[in-house]
Parts: sequence; C-alpha cells; structure tokens
Amino acid sequence: MSFTLHGIAVSSGIAIGHAHLVSHTSLEVSHYVLPKQFIDEEIARFDAALQATRNEFANLRSNRPTHAAVEFDAFLELHQMILDDPLLSVAPREMIASEHCNAEWALKMQTETLVAQFEEFEDAYLRERQMDVKQVAERLLKKLLGQPGHQPHPARQDVETILVAHDLSPADLIQFKPQQYAAFITDVGGATSHTAIVARSLNTPCVVGLHHARELIRDDDLLILDGLQGVLIVDPDKSILAEYKLRQSAWELERKKLKRLRTARASTLDGSAIELHANIEKPQDIIEVKENGATGVGLFRSEFLFLNRDELPDEEEQFEAYRAAAEGMEGQPVTIRTFDLGADKQIKGVERVANNPALGLRAIRLCLAEPHLFRTQLRALLRASHYGNIKILIPMLSGVAELNQTLLFIANTKQSLDDDGIPYNRGIKIGGMIEIPAAALAINVFAKKLDFLSIGTNDLIQYTLAIDRTDEEVAHLYDPLHPAVLHLLAHIIGTCNKMGVPVSVCGEMAGELAYTRLLLGMGLRQFSMFSAQVPNVKQRILTTSLPEIVTLAQKILRADDPFKIRDLLDRLNA
Repeated sequence: MSFTLHGIAVSSGIAIGHAHLVSHTSLEVSHYVLPKQFIDEEIARFDAALQATRNEFANLRSNRPTHAAVEFDAFLELHQMILDDPLLSVAPREMIASEHCNAEWALKMQTETLVAQFEEFEDAYLRERQMDVKQVAERLLKKLLGQPGHQPHPARQDVETILVAHDLSPADLIQFKPQQYAAFITDVGGATSHTAIVARSLNTPCVVGLHHARELIRDDDLLILDGLQGVLIVDPDKSILAEYKLRQSAWELERKKLKRLRTARASTLDGSAIELHANIEKPQDIIEVKENGATGVGLFRSEFLFLNRDELPDEEEQFEAYRAAAEGMEGQPVTIRTFDLGADKQIKGVERVANNPALGLRAIRLCLAEPHLFRTQLRALLRASHYGNIKILIPMLSGVAELNQTLLFIANTKQSLDDDGIPYNRGIKIGGMIEIPAAALAINVFAKKLDFLSIGTNDLIQYTLAIDRTDEEVAHLYDPLHPAVLHLLAHIIGTCNKMGVPVSVCGEMAGELAYTRLLLGMGLRQFSMFSAQVPNVKQRILTTSLPEIVTLAQKILRADDPFKIRDLLDRLNA
C-alpha cells in the first residue's frame, strides 16, 4: 500500500531505493540474580563490553571520512567522555558485586540515574545531552547482549538502499557512509540536530522527524525520499516513480553542472565580486577546498588539533599543521581561529566543570586563563605566517578589555619571536569573531581595533534568542529570520562597510541558499561555509543582480511579521 510521510528536510537531494531497517535496542532488559560464584565472571563480561565499545569509538576516530562535518570529532569526544563517566564505567561493576544482578540490569539502572541528573540541569544544552547518554548506553548494551552494532547488509546491485532508523547518532552516520547508502531517514531529530549537520557535510539526502517511519516501513519496501521538500513516499505507484526518476535525473544533472563552476569567478550579474571561502578543521581538508573552488579558508577550527588525544600538541606540531594549510592554499588567505575549547569541547589537562559551559570559561576566555596554551599557539601561528597568507581570528570576544588583553598577548609573542630571531609576517591580520550580542551592539569598538571581523551566526542566533538549537523541545524557536537577528546582522555588516573593515559570515547561514541573496542585500561580500556548499552558493550569486535585490532585502529588515518576512524571502529567491 502506498502512503506518504512528511518530515524535516535536512540535507538536499532525491533518492530512490529499497528500505534497510536498523534495529533500535531498548534499555528494557530483564533483571535476574546471579549465584555468588558467577559475580566475577559477570563483572569481566561487563568490562569486556566496555572495552569493546571503547575500541569501536577509537576505530571510528581513526577511520573518520574526509567529508565528515568538522563537529564530528567533538560529538565523538563527548560520547567517549560519557562512556568513561564513573556512573557508566564503574558504578555498574559495583552494583553487580553488591546486588548480584546481571550486567544489563546494572547498566540500565545506572543509565537512568545519569539521565535523571541531566534532566535536572537548567541549561537546555546539558539537558539535551541525555540523548547522548542513551546513545552511548545503547552501544554498550549491544555489546553485552552480543548483538552487532548498526551494520548494513550487503549492497544490492540493482537498486540503491535507503537506511531507516528510529535515531542515528553522528557516529552511526559516519559508520554507514562507506556503505554508499542513497539516503538516511529517522523518526526523531531536527534541522539543527547533530545528525543533520553530519548528513549535510556528507552530501547525503536526509529527512528526519518522521515520527513513526521505523514502525510503518517494512524491510525492502521501495522508497522515494525527497530531501528538498522533506517528503518520503512508501511503495509509490508507477507514475509517481517515473516522475521522481525524472526529478532525480534533473537533480544529478544540476550537480554535474555545479562542478563546472569550480574555476568560475564568483560575481553577481552586475559585476560585484564576492569571496567564497571554506571552513576546515585540518590541513588535509585543503584538497576539498580546492576541488570545490573556494578562494580561501575563512575558518580553520584549530581546536580539533587538541581533541581526542592524551597529550596536547606542542608548538612544533601546531606550526607544521598551520604551515601545511598556508602552503597548500598557495598564497590564498587562511584564517585560523585560536582554539575555541570549553563548552562541549574539553581537552585533557584543562577540563572545566561549569553549570552552564556554553556561557562559561571557553574560547578566548579559556585562552587568557591558560596563558601557556595560548602563548604556544600564538607562536606557532606567527611562525607559520612566514610561509603563507595566514590571518588570526579570535573567538567569542565580548568586551574591549578582553580584546586589549588579547592584543597585548599577541604583541608580547611577536617580541619573543624577535628575541629568538624567528621570522614571521609582521603585518599579519588579526580579526575577531562576532557571536555575542554585546559585541554585535558595540561593533564599532571592535572594528576600530581589528583588521577584519567574522560573524559566527550559529552562536549569535542562539545567544540572541536564548535558544539551544540542539534541544528538540525548543529547536523550532531557533530562527535566523527573527527580526532581532536580522537587525543585528544588518548593523554589523553596515557598520563594517562604513568603516572599511572587511566582514564575513562563517556560520551555517553562509552556506544556506535561502539566505544568500538576503545577506548580499545587506552588503555582505564574503562568505565561508562547508566546502561542499560552495558550488551551490556560487551558482546563486552568479544569477543575482544586486540592484534588484537590495530593495526587497530592506523590506525584509523593516518587516516584523514572520509570515511577511518568509513571503518576502520567497520573492527575493524567486
């Protein structure tokens, strides 16, 4: 029987294939009492499952695909930290010994205790992490039950395969990618979920939030997934199938055309030049930057050099990484952000426990609190600037005193290099991330003291609206088109343009086609995004005339009704 489900489109594309259902392991397990002589054996069984799960994470990290989202390593690090939490790694062993219960039951009890702790947090981000706890516990439970992890069946030769699951963690998605699934669909999730971010970075069509797809779809059902409209058609009739095959062919043809734009200069119909840069996390990503035609690196997230390791990278290791990126871009700009650690990205040796880490000691605040780490990174950055067009970007600035302290650090580091006779680019550009509303409102202060500015829309929107976009209960309120957000963006861009200070957007808005013309109409001339998004944004720019869109963009800024704003945006993109 044919039927249609509607969900949330998070990664574009059209896929036609047969369903492969992924089992969902529930923590509903039996409880039984073990004879005393079997307790040591049960604890050993738990320890073996724990080590097997650790090995699985280690394998995921070492086999991470090139096109995975830059956030993937942070997601994986979070899951490893949860696995090593004493409530999951130690308490079950103690419970087995004291209550003579089976390992599965001990894990269930301790998981519920840990989840309950997360539910008590006032901070929405920390509350949302209970889903990560459940995902980690599910992996561990599968090992205890002797079940294989999420493993795909052999790929069929005649048709594509679409993976159907109740939920998929970012780690699951990475595991499935090498199997060449045509698409992913899940019952839960939102447009800004971790899974959605990874799916977009992998260029794989994905629809989430389908609620009961896992229950309604049978293994091997023929599916059509429309990742443009968020539609899933189950068991389509011949006419619908024929129509979508044509749409799929048109989509694939369009993607091939986009590849031809790699060497085209990004400019509007009226001849205005636009800079399209890419976001990376390691020097190896430069290959993809060039393949997609980006003309620079707008954001090198240096904190990923610090994650998933026992020892921090020293000056020489950092220097080699930064130099490799600079030389790889052959004179094109490489903007390297000083490490944005804290919140959900912790490193061994400088861990912090905070009630609200997203608003706590993170990014530049942590750099200034750990001067030995900051000084080491600055020396590596300045040394590498001798080998290419490196720029330094400071994250999460909020006030002028903080900025002055940072600039003094940089000046002192330059002096130390001078004393050592080490060459560096004395004219290196220093910029700041504008992602806190206070910094946005005081933008003229930062524009006077810095060489360039970069707008981090992800955090700016969250902080402006007090919305954690990873919390499914409030994620629908995360709105880039909220008038307050638009006014802040227009204020930042307008002020920078008047003062002659280069400004870019490096958050997810930069790679969203729906917002390209709106940002252009506000005066933005530099974008930075996932490398894979560059061709699509370039095509939109090539078909845009600035004189024709400025008036509509200004109307959107004057509007306060969300429906009118959406209507005007549709007209802008028509």
